[in-house]
Amino acid sequence: MWMTSRDLDFAPIRSEFELPPSGDDAFPEDVRAEADAARDLFAGGRADLTELALVTIDPPGSMDLDQAVRIETRAAGGWIVFYAIADVGALVPPGGAMEAESLRRGQTIYLPDGSVPLHPRELSESAGSLLPGEVRAAVLWRVEIDAEARVLSTDVRRATVRSRERFTYAEVQAAADEGTLAEPIAELPAAGRALRAAGVRAGAVNLRIPAQDIEGGAGHWELRIEQRTEADEWNAQISLLVGRCAAAIMLEGRCGVLRTLPRADEDTLSDLRRTAAALQLEWPQEQSLGEFLDSVDVNNSRGLAMMRASTAALRGADYAVFDGQEPEEREHAGIGGPYAHVTAPLRRLVDRFATEICLALTAGTEIPEWVRGAMGALPEIMNSTSRTASAVDRACVDLAEAVALEEFVGVPLAVYVLRSSTEPKTPEAKERPGEVFLAQPPVFASCTGPVSEGTTATVYVAVADRESRRVEFTAHAPAQAAPGAGAAS
Repeated sequence: MWMTSRDLDFAPIRSEFELPPSGDDAFPEDVRAEADAARDLFAGGRADLTELALVTIDPPGSMDLDQAVRIETRAAGGWIVFYAIADVGALVPPGGAMEAESLRRGQTIYLPDGSVPLHPRELSESAGSLLPGEVRAAVLWRVEIDAEARVLSTDVRRATVRSRERFTYAEVQAAADEGTLAEPIAELPAAGRALRAAGVRAGAVNLRIPAQDIEGGAGHWELRIEQRTEADEWNAQISLLVGRCAAAIMLEGRCGVLRTLPRADEDTLSDLRRTAAALQLEWPQEQSLGEFLDSVDVNNSRGLAMMRASTAALRGADYAVFDGQEPEEREHAGIGGPYAHVTAPLRRLVDRFATEICLALTAGTEIPEWVRGAMGALPEIMNSTSRTASAVDRACVDLAEAVALEEFVGVPLAVYVLRSSTEPKTPEAKERPGEVFLAQPPVFASCTGPVSEGTTATVYVAVADRESRRVEFTAHAPAQAAPGAGAAS
């Protein structure tokens, strides 16, 4: 479903969330000046590892390249993972204008018509980005894992690196399928699969729900389902590995910032088992939620409904700051153990601070005062800006959904039912709408009237309003339904 750029205007959303107009990053002059003058604060204390062949894997067109990877095999089995992370802490002077502005922004916010970056692009897309062929300041993680993906050793240090080449996920997947992967990532599929299997064994919960994406500009926009490949998962597993190693370092050193997520309680798991039974999905009693979901096929209505329902098991994400004692909360249920954010410092504030803690603890040096002084404020900064980022993303998708369907009000369309509607039990009670998924254009929305989860159904577009960014379906045919029916594909 295509929409002209005239039809899809994100300016009101930017205004609603107090974000600058597209094309204007709105950095104060002193922040830009500091970014222009950024120099490596640790230039004399780095290992020169520019001969290490690393590559980057990112979405098409990305310029803020946080990570570069290389994977080697171990003679005894398993792998040595080299993961270079942009050394933002070396380019942002403590107490300066860039630091103050980054503490205010918290993270990069993405919209279809352009991002609102955490740091000036002179840093995040140039001087600090791990662009191919450029010598860059980095924090290099070296992690050894065995054939079962158990961590054998971890090291992290400041280094100078030079990425050899940049790839997209689609390019990596195509090369993997053809057996022509570049040497630095020839072992990525095997290591990635081993890490994923280890995560499932540890209780990790991986929700594979199709993500909506808006692409285009310059005359047209397209609402589509993001195309994820196995290569996306392999690369994500490397990042998760380093995040787990960072958490282990901080826990041993009794100082750090963890990303936490409580495990689902028994009531939630019981509800999900009832949902699985209603959807006729076999969930053996001895299987964990993560093991069960790993076996679910999301390419049909029952599997998609199960994944959507399972979001109830992953609620309450937070950050835990601790210094000199064990944190009260340390687990991340989605990962299957302790975890920390350290792999995206160009786009996420907390990574810069957590990385400095890991560097100091590994080297046996004092944690910088600028890190300790800001640690306590990080959870609120990250949580509040994450809420904004999520709300902005949802608003953009809601707008695209409404515009895509505004000409189809009253038209019958075939959908997957993700959640049944519930009839009111008393005259005063209200019906709880169901939830449905339309495959083309991809729309998740509520639906009134009788619909049963795990089935396909014909429903009608009841509301598609761009002003309120609202879409609703109904199972009740209008008085004069439009002829013809769409198809969920």
